[in-house]
Amino acid sequence: MRPNKPAHYLNKTSLSYAQLFSAFLLIGALGLNGCATNSTVKTGLKSGSATADIKNQLTPELVYHYLVAEVAEQRGDLATSSAIFYELAKANRDPSLAERASKVAAHGNVTNLTIPATKLWFELNPTSNEAQQAMMELLIATGKLSDAKPFLAKLFVKEETRAGGFLYLNSLLARSADRAGVLNLIQSLAKPYPNLAEAQFAIAQAAWSEKQDDISLEALNQAEVLKPGWPIAALLKGQVLLGKSPQAAIDFYQSFLDQHAESNEVRLNMAKLLVSQKQYAAAKKQYPIILKNTKDSATTNSAEVIAVLGLLSYQSSDYTAAEAYFQESLTMGFKDVNQIYLYLAEVAEKQNRDDIATAWYTKVPAGQHYLEAQINLANLIARTQTVNKAIESLDALDDLNVEQQIIVIQTEASMLAKAKRNQDAFDLLSKAAKNLPNTPELVYDYALAAERVQKFDVMEAELRKTIAAKPDFAAAYNALGYSFADRNIKLNEAITLIEKALRLSPNDHYMLDSLGWAHYRKGNLNKAISYLQQAYKVSQDPEIAAHLGEALWKKGQHDEAKRIWSEALSLNPKNEVLLATTNKFKS
Repeated sequence: MRPNKPAHYLNKTSLSYAQLFSAFLLIGALGLNGCATNSTVKTGLKSGSATADIKNQLTPELVYHYLVAEVAEQRGDLATSSAIFYELAKANRDPSLAERASKVAAHGNVTNLTIPATKLWFELNPTSNEAQQAMMELLIATGKLSDAKPFLAKLFVKEETRAGGFLYLNSLLARSADRAGVLNLIQSLAKPYPNLAEAQFAIAQAAWSEKQDDISLEALNQAEVLKPGWPIAALLKGQVLLGKSPQAAIDFYQSFLDQHAESNEVRLNMAKLLVSQKQYAAAKKQYPIILKNTKDSATTNSAEVIAVLGLLSYQSSDYTAAEAYFQESLTMGFKDVNQIYLYLAEVAEKQNRDDIATAWYTKVPAGQHYLEAQINLANLIARTQTVNKAIESLDALDDLNVEQQIIVIQTEASMLAKAKRNQDAFDLLSKAAKNLPNTPELVYDYALAAERVQKFDVMEAELRKTIAAKPDFAAAYNALGYSFADRNIKLNEAITLIEKALRLSPNDHYMLDSLGWAHYRKGNLNKAISYLQQAYKVSQDPEIAAHLGEALWKKGQHDEAKRIWSEALSLNPKNEVLLATTNKFKS
């Protein structure tokens, strides 16, 4: 299907080019072949405060090339279109043609033309704010931060927009991979404004991104002096302190709220953190205050805040309170009612009220949340009836696009795997991998299914394919590394793969567990125990408990191993890995 013409190209040409098109029609009507026309077009070209008029002879050659560029753009051949516009702009020294070349090249990701076309646009029209913005973004994207500095400095010339400029700065520089360079640049830009809290905040954001927590905290402390009680700075400080320890962030939030009790954003963030740390009672004490502050505020959306309290209650396993909050959010006019229907269905499932859950799922109409509701309903059917009936319900869904078809197949394969029908799951995913576009996620699931039926060569090949297609897919590195470690092969590569996964997804407890298990297989017991303890601190997963206990047992810490296994078995008495491990070391 022919792509639609990008909206941002419409109505961008100057009046002179509207005139130019009239001239095209006139030339065609008169049948001028090879003869120069006396028609001229004036295009404004600003240089400083001066404006020069350029008279371009409308030759049939110019008309022809312009029309070819237009047709190429409409057909989606943006490389050809931008190249022609660029050559016309150079030949005629016309800024509107250079602008067109730059935008077409950028939209088509024609990297070899985007830079020269944008430079030409800025050169021909240096006072254009849009050309300056494009040039600035181009310099940032290509890593030329020092060259971008004069453009960025213009954001802070006017006092009335200076604070907003600093708040926008990190977003503008987010595309740069040189985080240390970004920090140095922002520190330099902020230097003339030592008494502006927003400038200090910009430094803090950049420093935190660069993992320079001490610099970030120093800037945030200065921002607090300049602008006491500023919630946005307090929220960032809590995030920085969270990297040191969750309790340090909680303690800071509490001290801030002791001074600024009305700051609902900070209080809500503290409640979320308390829930994540399983301090449920402490979190629950904040809810009435959050509600009161919300209802006292004219700007806060009460329905959304109440829905968040419902989610926090759900995460705290307080399903009665969660249901009440979700129901209240509906009465308060929560916009996305179908999302609340899903939440209410999940709450009902947790309470084993399957009929009520089914009613909520079926209440979700065709639209944004429909497929999610149908998948959740199918999982309920698989749990309460049979997997075959659940798959039948999903196969009956109509009008699915390719992406949705893949999601349904992944869901069906997951159901089969949970039912220990590993060969059926593998066959389903194998067929999908042959007949549908190979997304990294689909190939990843196919690889894991291959491992479950002990087709390790297929598993390894497919995971390497996934990594090649999506180099930042942390789970794929981890899966391959863990498979090697679990089979006690290629242990050096296993460790390298899992370390790569952890760099992409720091502090992920599954990956910490994998790395600990790989070191255990190599006989590095101290390293193994350290990583496994980190993982178990984040999540008391039964398989992590099994691994940690085994490493401790090998180290001779039998009592500690037994304690961890006992705690895990009390919560997960049927976990196969945990049972197999404890049986292996019975004494």
